[in-house]
Amino acid sequence: MKRILFAIAAAAAVSAHAELKFATVDMLKLLRNHPDYERNERLLESTDKDYQKKVDAIKSEGEALQTEGRKLMEQHENPMLSDKAKVDLKKKLTEIQKQLSSIEQRYRAEAMRCQQDLRDLRQRLLKSSTDDLRERIAKFAESNGYDVVLDTNATAFSKASLDVTDEVLVAMGVDPKKAKGVDEGK
Repeated sequence: MKRILFAIAAAAAVSAHAELKFATVDMLKLLRNHPDYERNERLLESTDKDYQKKVDAIKSEGEALQTEGRKLMEQHENPMLSDKAKVDLKKKLTEIQKQLSSIEQRYRAEAMRCQQDLRDLRQRLLKSSTDDLRERIAKFAESNGYDVVLDTNATAFSKASLDVTDEVLVAMGVDPKKAKGVDEGK
């Protein structure tokens, strides 16, 4: 936001000497139609599935241990059991409780790590696409004589005639009539 205000202030200062040419673009629409968008979404989805498999494996390990613990508890309540067998079962149950606690900690740590890794990957992919779009917009602006190109979503108001999103889409090789809108599902 500071960049935008600075750009506008600088543009206003320069405009005292020359007429500035402004344009706006819908960055969200451009991102949605970026050549890497679909590939990035598939990568995020497959990475999420891989992470979910890891977390589910830990969960399954815990569930199997819980089942074993329940069986031991049922055995422990058998009135025909000797005192020594009950003591042995109690030791096994205590060990299972320790293992379950360890598995629960591992589960939480892995789930948090996976979520963080997924967020980091999403941010890296978004930054890469955004940086590429900024370069494309800069080239478009330079070749079409624009002094300032603002994001439509970051401005309080702009005339529709200033919007050059479709022209940038064409420069990206995307037919504006076939372009995905911002509200379309991921």
